[in-house]
Amino acid sequence: MILTDAEVAVAAAAAGAEVVRRYYGSEVEHFAKSPRDFATTADLEAERAILAVIRAHRPADAFVGEESGRGGPAASRVWLVDPLCGTLNFAVETPLVAVNVALGGVAAAADPLSHEIFWTDGTTSWVRRDGVDAALVPSAGSRLVDVNLDPPFPNAPDFLATTLLADPEFQSEFGPRVLSTTLAVTWVAAGRRAAYVTDGYQRESVHFAAGLAICEAAGCIITGLDGQPLDTGIGGLIVAADAETHETLLRLTRKQGRI
Repeated sequence: MILTDAEVAVAAAAAGAEVVRRYYGSEVEHFAKSPRDFATTADLEAERAILAVIRAHRPADAFVGEESGRGGPAASRVWLVDPLCGTLNFAVETPLVAVNVALGGVAAAADPLSHEIFWTDGTTSWVRRDGVDAALVPSAGSRLVDVNLDPPFPNAPDFLATTLLADPEFQSEFGPRVLSTTLAVTWVAAGRRAAYVTDGYQRESVHFAAGLAICEAAGCIITGLDGQPLDTGIGGLIVAADAETHETLLRLTRKQGRI
């Protein structure tokens, strides 16, 4: 059976999500990657399950996995795979994790524990529940903004997420949330969050590629912290449900320094 790229992305994310569900709440081995970062048995097995789907349906494509690095043939088509975004949440049984698979503008981001898969074919974005797809519609109505507080903060002191949260104007406009997984990015596309803000660089990021593709196809506003196109300027990320919300957050980030 020949699948479209979007169908491959959904199938791969679903395979990874099944592994994460199976391990959730059980004892898993930890594998240190740095003093503050680690992978678990679930990360490694979920990535293997995802890559098995990609290899089966797109053997000529390359991939970059969060755990295994770059592999496959030397090809211009490269799948970006984050098998378990929110590993620390997973390890302490906090049910906020995501499985991310992307190929350019085609992507799928699965929430293993809600059994939802957010996906896009590069034109429209959907959420699949119980085999039924519903179109994603961004909305700033919740006034909730997820802010990533994980270091490093390369634009400090000109931008610090903690300073943004302490700004009285931010507090009067929005309700802050800290989800600690890129699942929050897809929630902007779904209308569950008004926006998402983070520092750092997202060029070819296995963490952000799927969520950003879903948001872009849904019509969200996406720029760096300085309002420039992604991967230009100072970096960082503002994903907003609408132009008004984006302009407000851009103005608030500019208050901090030279941005």
